[in-house]
Amino acid sequence: MHELELSLAIHDYDHTRDLVEGRVPTPGIRLRPIPLTPPEINARFTPYREWQVSEFGLGKYVALRAAGDDSITAIPVFPARAFRQSAIYVAADAELHAPEQLAGRRVGIPEWAQTAVIYARGFLVHHHGVELASIDWHQAGVGRPGRVEKVAVALPPGVHVTPHPDRTLEQLLLDGEVDAIITAQPPDGVVAGDPRIRRLFDDPREAEEAYYRETGIFPIMHAVALRRDVYDANPWVAINLWTAFEEAKQRSYARMRDAMGWRVPLPWVTDAAERAAALFGPDPFAYGIEANRATLEALLAWSHEQGVAARRLAVEDLFAPTTHAELRQ
Repeated sequence: MHELELSLAIHDYDHTRDLVEGRVPTPGIRLRPIPLTPPEINARFTPYREWQVSEFGLGKYVALRAAGDDSITAIPVFPARAFRQSAIYVAADAELHAPEQLAGRRVGIPEWAQTAVIYARGFLVHHHGVELASIDWHQAGVGRPGRVEKVAVALPPGVHVTPHPDRTLEQLLLDGEVDAIITAQPPDGVVAGDPRIRRLFDDPREAEEAYYRETGIFPIMHAVALRRDVYDANPWVAINLWTAFEEAKQRSYARMRDAMGWRVPLPWVTDAAERAAALFGPDPFAYGIEANRATLEALLAWSHEQGVAARRLAVEDLFAPTTHAELRQ
């Protein structure tokens, strides 16, 4: 049987590794994996569509689809998720410890349409009463200057963003030119243990768990995009890919449960897995539409009100039609 060869750009995740390395088959498809970091993928796939299948930032995808770009569709597979209360950083000596204190402050971001920033602004506005126009927004690369917006945005009335093409967010924060930064990737100084930078929330884990209990929102950062020319010619590809991604994820869960977590070189891995299961159930990284409707609805609403999406999309607008009925579980 002839197999359809498809290139796949995706980061190195344990829950996709068995698919990428060929241990999980994709019937009718021969995948040609291209391992890249998410920033590299977004920077190249957004303008060029270099690969037939690609992990892709959900905020950028929403912006493109809302603007009428139908050159890509997606399957409801979400390889990257993360709460974003822990994505807000301030100077260690700042008198800032609560989101409400960001009103009237200067806040740096890498891109207005970065998915992590959309979610962070969403909870600032809707759960802490901080209006977008009350913040003086600044834009720069996180650790390297020159970062630019990759999709067109229309800022809401009263909102202004000052670009700093020759600076970094980390520099702006340490030099006192912004009061806080919001970024998906932690600044280099945080990774290296620089004592001059800390997170806004004193206990981000507690804040994120409370947020999930209250809202049911577990932020989705990335989906798996599929070039529309490939899907239109081979609509069966969407379901076959979804099934393979799901199998790879289930194998990853099994590895976590195996041998009391000895496969992972960290203490208390089993305890962390049990704690996550108690909060999220047995499938914390659930794929499919219905299991993620609350999170997706929030992202679509916030993307529109923040000027990332030109129109309010429905959840089903995001995904290949063949996935709608089959993946409603």
